Amino acid sequence: MILTEESIRNGVVFLVDKPLEWTSFQVVNKIRWLLRKNFGLKKIKVGHAGTLDPLATGLLIICCGKKTKEISTYQGQEKSYTGTFLLGATTPSYDLETPIDQEYPIQHIHPNNVAEVAAQFEGEILQTPPVYSALKKDGKRLYDYARAGEEVSVPQRKVIIHHLTIASDSFPQIDFEVKCSKGTYIRSLAHDIGRALKSGAHLTSLRRIQIGDFHVREAFSMEDLEKIITDAAPEKD
Repeated sequence: MILTEESIRNGVVFLVDKPLEWTSFQVVNKIRWLLRKNFGLKKIKVGHAGTLDPLATGLLIICCGKKTKEISTYQGQEKSYTGTFLLGATTPSYDLETPIDQEYPIQHIHPNNVAEVAAQFEGEILQTPPVYSALKKDGKRLYDYARAGEEVSVPQRKVIIHHLTIASDSFPQIDFEVKCSKGTYIRSLAHDIGRALKSGAHLTSLRRIQIGDFHVREAFSMEDLEKIITDAAPEKD
């Protein structure tokens, strides 16, 4: 990758392996700061093509300069994830961001039945996004309502689950791999599978491995990307 002030302004796409507990905006802000600092860019557009929750890791597409015009194209592409959800308990956020609020029986669930029930979610489905999400309603983020203890109705949306693979070897922990359309919330998918099993479930880990033709194995860690940008900086007189 050749980085110059001109190439950055003309447009660069960085593939980042987002670290755990970083927000997508923190990654964007860090890269913007590095480009400004090392290339003397007073103004440079930087954006991401699809949010990853802080507790998720994996592929984040970062567009800079004129490539920011292509963000919507990347956002619309199919995405693939691997992860784990735990049966027998729910949380308000559908993941580990919030503590367990209710426990459910799992004795009636045979591990081999989990994949059978999960298969019902393949294809086009209606899904309710988590109230702990960055979606907006009336100009306000849903998680702002949730954190303030305010009730808010969240409309369902159509999403497509192209492929869902389930492994129950560590029951009640369920490992999965899923390929899905834009707008799919994997936390909601885990929650809904738990409910379909007449129990509860919440997501305990999530990693995005692919967006369109881009794979996480092509992505840079934040440490490696910082070194690449710093090493490419022009020498100062």
